[in-house]
Amino acid sequence: MNVPELYGSRVFNDDVMRQKLPKDVYKSLTNTIATGGVIDPAIAGTVASAMKDWAIEKGATHFTHWFQPLSGVTAEKHDAFISPLGDKVIMEFSGKELIKGESDASSFPSGGLRATFEARGYTAWDPASYAFVKDGTLYIPTAFCSYTGEALDTKTPLLRSMDALNTQGLRILRLFGDNTTTRVCATVGAEQEYFLVNKKYFDRRKDLSYCGRTLFGAPAPKGQEMEDHYFGPLKTAVSAFMSELDRELWALGINAKTKHNEAAPSQHELAPIYTTANVAVDQNMLTMEYMKKVAERHSLVCLLHEKPYAGVSGSGKHNNWALATDTGKNLTDPGKKPGENMQFLLILAAVLQAVDDYQGLLRLSIATAGNDSRLGADEAPPAIISIFVGEELERIIKSIIHGQAYAGASRATMNLGVPSIPTFRRDTTDRNRTSPFAFTGKKFEFRMPGAAQNIAMPNIVLNTAVAKSFCEYADRLENAADFHAELHELLREVFTKHERILFSGNGYSREWEIEAESRGLCNYRRSVDVYPHMTDDENVALFEKFGVMNRTELESRQDILLENYAKIINIEAQTMIVMASREYIPAVEEYMCRLATTANQKREVLGPGSIGVEKDVLSKLSTYNEQAYAALEALKKADKDAIAQGDHLAVARAFADRVVPAMQALRAPVDAMETLMPSALWPVPTYGEMTYKQ
Repeated sequence: MNVPELYGSRVFNDDVMRQKLPKDVYKSLTNTIATGGVIDPAIAGTVASAMKDWAIEKGATHFTHWFQPLSGVTAEKHDAFISPLGDKVIMEFSGKELIKGESDASSFPSGGLRATFEARGYTAWDPASYAFVKDGTLYIPTAFCSYTGEALDTKTPLLRSMDALNTQGLRILRLFGDNTTTRVCATVGAEQEYFLVNKKYFDRRKDLSYCGRTLFGAPAPKGQEMEDHYFGPLKTAVSAFMSELDRELWALGINAKTKHNEAAPSQHELAPIYTTANVAVDQNMLTMEYMKKVAERHSLVCLLHEKPYAGVSGSGKHNNWALATDTGKNLTDPGKKPGENMQFLLILAAVLQAVDDYQGLLRLSIATAGNDSRLGADEAPPAIISIFVGEELERIIKSIIHGQAYAGASRATMNLGVPSIPTFRRDTTDRNRTSPFAFTGKKFEFRMPGAAQNIAMPNIVLNTAVAKSFCEYADRLENAADFHAELHELLREVFTKHERILFSGNGYSREWEIEAESRGLCNYRRSVDVYPHMTDDENVALFEKFGVMNRTELESRQDILLENYAKIINIEAQTMIVMASREYIPAVEEYMCRLATTANQKREVLGPGSIGVEKDVLSKLSTYNEQAYAALEALKKADKDAIAQGDHLAVARAFADRVVPAMQALRAPVDAMETLMPSALWPVPTYGEMTYKQ
């Protein structure tokens, strides 16, 4: 395999455009991509024709506008290139078809923006994200909006937030004498965690099929307590899957870089190299799609749920966020002397202020029913938002707050005492794996997003909130009589006010919960508790100020989140009801009958004292079975009552308050019965089989 030749071979990228487009068209298009400007309609036809010819060379017969509706997944409608010409057809693709498409906007989640009879919606080409060929079709990344202009997708507000960040970021750079940079861009690298399970086991679990996670299951004798899976040797089947996945992603121009076993058995991770935020989101959606497709070819199923198995680590999607310029500078790199890098310190201040001011909005950006079961333990950060910056930066911040000189941290040399192993320089700061938002060298790692979610919303919040900080700083510093004096005073004020968001300790501890409350930090343990805050006045004002989303668009998203939350838990509850009533309880009752028959036979032959074991197991199973049946009926009632509530908020709260506890109450006796049943008679694969037999 020649990786350089394979890489990007299915992408209409810069190299292809340079070869296929006339020089003036290429220059106009790449300038639009680089500056985020408006595309010249006059070149659209030429670009479309070149795209079509290239795609046909790659085996494509159709094209599709590929977009990201508010369903959490991608959407596509395929149209053939064919156009009738008498008794024959020719292959055509116009500039109009490239720039604009039409879809049924009422068939996607709209949060009330579109009624069923108000169907028209539009897709619009995003030239900043390269088109690609997949499965015989030319895929054109697009935005999606309603007939009345509201954003019905995740890409549109993301692009708007990137524009806001660029505008305000350039103002900051100009303050420091940078007059060459023409664009400031958020870059993202999304580490993707996932589980693999053998398809033959997956097919026998209704909970995995319908919900993506197990709703029942007793712990396996061995989980992750031996800490031997993380970075461990790859199993043959897993290695083959990963190798094919790499090839598929590289062909699509996705920089799949790192792969390894994660902390839990059958859990793994893939990490890409950074790229611009909108491209990173597109590529992560493709990565998740290909993880599932490639897994099936290897008789595996990829589980992207945040908590497929209780009691072991869940899966996140660490959102590594940084700022870069079109000239190649990383603005979130503190350099060798961060205490003297005033531009970096101002950017650091902006991030601290953004996260502190909008900590609830950040928590909301990753709030899902699945993520609720993950946050707070087992490699996942807590629900409380805080920032870890490391010992060196924290000392710099404190020195600025107290007006003290900072001497700088020395970098120790690590000598392991083995002559053949080279010495190396130790970093000036450690890491904190319990931190939700950590500075990790030259980037900020937001560790809270769940593995299954589209990462657009966390980046929309980050981009917009940081843009607001930049705007406030630029307004103040652009008019300062003494720039340097005003800059130092601004840093002191910001670090003093927002020092409360800094935390370097154990985020899992009860002591931190108490301390965080005393600091005034938010602690939304459940998604349903934070959803209503999406339309708080300060959040609406933030998004409207920078044209990212208006109140109507935010209200629609809030409505969708509440409705989806209730739907997800309802599906899980219904699945538990089916599994308990049709699989678990009947299997247990059948075994109890066998035990009773065996006990009677032994009593007749050996006497009453011979049936102690059978009697004990029968007694326990009978008790648990009665508890399970009672819990089953209680879950049915709770689910029915929750559905009957009024608006979406009332329904979602009813599911959180009543249905989720009822689900837990049903699981407990069923899992207890599993430990008493013969393996051959248990109706579904166990945790041990699913996590250790790939």
